[in-house]
Amino acid sequence: MGIRIRELLSKDYTEVVTLWNDELGVSTVTDENFHITMDQMIREGNYKTFVALLENHVVGFISIVHALAVGSTNGYLHITGLAVHKDFQRHKVGTELLRYTENYAKESGISSIILCTGMKRTGAQAFYEHNGYNKDSYCFDKIIKID
Repeated sequence: MGIRIRELLSKDYTEVVTLWNDELGVSTVTDENFHITMDQMIREGNYKTFVALLENHVVGFISIVHALAVGSTNGYLHITGLAVHKDFQRHKVGTELLRYTENYAKESGISSIILCTGMKRTGAQAFYEHNGYNKDSYCFDKIIKID
């Protein structure tokens, strides 16, 4: 299987939205808000999304943000999303996306990558541990009602 990884292009948006919806179960991601958010992320400059392609079709993606932290010389990368189409899971696509991101971090002088995954997503947890990521903290979130 000849997977190719590159940075996201606008022509990939619809396929990536489908992965957000179908593989991650995030129904709030729509074509419209994805375009708006990607425009903002591109302007900010510290966000990247890479796609895995098979025969010019998006079969996976990984989204990252370079964040700064006190006490960390060059900050860290935060993986904000990773999904692989169900037909290509367990075919090393996710692992290739992680390795691509790790190489990007290394080339950028960033020595730490963090991510969060759901408590019930035991398959994802096993995948990350298998790829050398340590389960060493909890991730908390809270929805704030905006009137």
